[in-house]
Amino acid sequence: MTHWFHRNPLKATAPVSFSFYGVASSTGANKICNDLKASRARLLELFTDVTCNADMMKNATDAYFSLLQGFINSLDGTTQENKLRFIQNFKWTDTLQGNSTSAQQDAVFELASMGFNVALWFTKFSSRLAGKEDITESEAKDVHRSLKTAAGIFKNVKEIQVPRLITPAEKGRDLEARVIDTYIVQCQAEAQEVTIARAIELKHNASLIAALAFETANFYHKADHTLTSLEPEYTTKWRKYLQLKQCFYMAYAYCFHGQTLLGSDKCGEAIRSLQEAEKFYNKAEGLCKEYQQTKGPGSTAKPSEQLFFRKLGASVRNTLEKCQRENGFIYFQKVPPEAPQLELKANYGLVEPVPFELPALSSQWTPEVYATFDLTKGPKDDKAKAKPEEEVKPMKEPDIKPQKDTGCLIS
Repeated sequence: MTHWFHRNPLKATAPVSFSFYGVASSTGANKICNDLKASRARLLELFTDVTCNADMMKNATDAYFSLLQGFINSLDGTTQENKLRFIQNFKWTDTLQGNSTSAQQDAVFELASMGFNVALWFTKFSSRLAGKEDITESEAKDVHRSLKTAAGIFKNVKEIQVPRLITPAEKGRDLEARVIDTYIVQCQAEAQEVTIARAIELKHNASLIAALAFETANFYHKADHTLTSLEPEYTTKWRKYLQLKQCFYMAYAYCFHGQTLLGSDKCGEAIRSLQEAEKFYNKAEGLCKEYQQTKGPGSTAKPSEQLFFRKLGASVRNTLEKCQRENGFIYFQKVPPEAPQLELKANYGLVEPVPFELPALSSQWTPEVYATFDLTKGPKDDKAKAKPEEEVKPMKEPDIKPQKDTGCLIS
């Protein structure tokens, strides 16, 4: 299923040296600063490394976050704010607004922004795996797990980290609730796509597949609706993707619901359900063309070129023709003028985010080492802050070559 998922670009960030000349007045303090710089650089490097896997990303994230928390958590046994929280300026770009940057002199802003990027990496990792030729069952599970992991990290950023910011998240930017919510729901919907593909491969009950497809379509509708109040300039392309996926899975839902109705000898209703599936499929095809012609951030998926997409079209047509033949020979039932209302509820296969927890504070942070950071010896605030006009170079993301599409998600 090469080029099946739309992906927005990774966030880019200005380099951070963690050089606190005079402030870090002990060997232990200096080592923490050096390790922070190195672990941050390593994490950023892995974002664009095609050989990086989920374990490597988790280890690098834990290494950096375990040290960074020493700038956030209280380490002196009091409830007072960590004295180091506002010592360093951090600057990040936005996944939707390109090279536009946001900067805050706040370690929580860094934690939230870097966490956001880690979640985004997991979505890209899942997309890269899903694009492999003849994906195995184990790899399909990794796709599924990575999307749930990403959803959990996004959820943690939204519910735990962002509310701690002194300066609220800017409207329409990555750390704003509407944007994060869209990413969360999209991750859940895409993970359910893996479940649906698995259910089809194993020929599960048509009613279960219809219910899962309907729930997935509703996820995509919810994600699209969340973006309606944001700037169209930045969201139109993303929304077209969400809309075409919604229509595609509504077509799936009506197709398999029609099979269920036929199995219950309700041939007239089955025909009407299949006609509705055909309508949604044709709409999805049209939205695919609109999506590919729409300019905006992110890689362009090409669902309509995938065998997985075209197979549904053939299935809808064949099942509809079968229902019409059976109705002409056996049932002689009237076809209702209105499409059946889908009130399907899946009891299995629904996706919830995997809860994300920050790693334990690095053992390098002790009250004694923390005490050796002396802010009275640091540079003045106006010199410590980065220049607002400082350019942040975009991430050079790898160009993944498409592989032959077999039409199967799981082999």
